[in-house]
Amino acid sequence: MIDWAQVKQLEADVGSEDLADVVTLFLSEVDEAVEALQSLPKDSAPEVAAALHFLKGSAFNLGFQEFGDYCATGETQAHGGDTESVSFQAVERLYLASKSLFLDELSSHCSVQL
Repeated sequence: MIDWAQVKQLEADVGSEDLADVVTLFLSEVDEAVEALQSLPKDSAPEVAAALHFLKGSAFNLGFQEFGDYCATGETQAHGGDTESVSFQAVERLYLASKSLFLDELSSHCSVQL
């Protein structure tokens, strides 16, 4: 669910202190984006695709692999006009599960203090 190698590489690139800031910002922005996605009309494929694109990029940058994969698939479907196959509830569930696992295990993989 979490690509810890990506998280460790990010920590190596920016340092532990800055990684804490990145994680805090990421969680805040993605919390808001997931909430905003829930209010988008299903028939607005460009908006749905754009929201999923943002979530996908954010997810992969912080190692939320499964969440990023789902958002990537949903983005592709939305670009093709198929927003009915994208479950906004699944996006939220995957994000919350990933977030919980990430926060529970972060200190055992990195030297970050949140």
